Amino acid sequence: MSGVAIDRAACEALDAADPLRGLRALYELAPGLVYLDGNSLGPLPRTTVACVERGMREAWGRELIRSWNTAGWIDLPQRIGDAIAPLIGAGPGEVVAADSTSVNLFKVLSAAIAMRPKRSTILSENGNFPTDLYIAQGLIAQTGGTRTLRLVERTGLLDAIDADTAVVMLTQVDYRSGSRLDLAEVTARAHALGALVVWDLAHSAGAFEVALNEARADFAVGCGYKYLNGGPGAPAFVFVARRHQHDFVQPLSGWMGHAAPFDFDPAYRPADGISRALVGTPPILSMLALECGVAAMRAAAPLGGMAAIRRKSLALSDLFIELVERRCAGFGLRLVTPRAHAARASQASFAIADGATGYAVIQALIARAVIGDFRAPDVLRFGFAPSYLRFVDIWDAVERLREVLVTRAWDRPEFRTRLAVT
Repeated sequence: MSGVAIDRAACEALDAADPLRGLRALYELAPGLVYLDGNSLGPLPRTTVACVERGMREAWGRELIRSWNTAGWIDLPQRIGDAIAPLIGAGPGEVVAADSTSVNLFKVLSAAIAMRPKRSTILSENGNFPTDLYIAQGLIAQTGGTRTLRLVERTGLLDAIDADTAVVMLTQVDYRSGSRLDLAEVTARAHALGALVVWDLAHSAGAFEVALNEARADFAVGCGYKYLNGGPGAPAFVFVARRHQHDFVQPLSGWMGHAAPFDFDPAYRPADGISRALVGTPPILSMLALECGVAAMRAAAPLGGMAAIRRKSLALSDLFIELVERRCAGFGLRLVTPRAHAARASQASFAIADGATGYAVIQALIARAVIGDFRAPDVLRFGFAPSYLRFVDIWDAVERLREVLVTRAWDRPEFRTRLAVT
């Protein structure tokens, strides 16, 4: 929209022409609230409460243990996995919902290094999400230090892959800046040099088109509580390419990953296919909530699917960036998110000279019903989930940000006091 006069009326006109505008009604959103933190926790889908209550009162309350069969509880991990699969470019039987992102990462990283026994290096970037690095460090400790974790700058990743690289472990989207790696390019480079790749799609799944099979990806993990709107701490998902499933050795050999769990065989035999990625009993109520979140996300399919989601995401973030740079100039905000669409995910992040001020600005914004978040040391982060965000929300958010900056409303003790979660 550069060069075009932008005001609230222009944003309202964009909303009226938006083919995805009806999706907003699928979510519980308080009037006047501008929610720009769906990249941390998605909002509540309207169907979730009734679905979970039905699961509690009817399936659990009346049917009790029979619901493992009569309500299909036992198949929930596979059923939800198959529903997630089209959102990440995977096929049926390649994705299962289970555990947390960190636990799933441990599974696939362990399996991947076992598939490259003559190589010793796990390659990642030094800005990767810390828990992913912690999981790799813990796994290396369990191998007796026979593997090493090598960290490089994101810009040097492709050149760092070499003949000793067993696994490249990456988060596709940088959680602070929103910069996006080319999944196909990195995967092709790793494969050309004999390495496998493990992708963390926590900020990718449901945010933009992901093409795992087209890129011949090996393994991927991701969470269910961001763009998939499964609720706080929702079960995560794990992808194992069909061609690797026979060789996938599950390091957490729990009974739900057994070939016949209810045979109660004392010896472990892995299930065929993606089910061997399971460990213990699935958390049914959380699974039901995730199923509703994924269903709400997939409601975009007849409206253009992930391609339409991506187009609107870019339009929203373009508008936000332009308005911030026009309306909030002179206050020390510096865009750290790439301007190029191909290099950007579904967020816009601005650094500020003083991190303490940045934290206080976000808190003052939250008090004005604009919810973003802060990432240390100095990043103000705003996420754009096109299913429920409107263009007029972008206008309102920037106007409230401008007000906070112009009036120095952030400079109050209650906004400067750090909370446990930032």
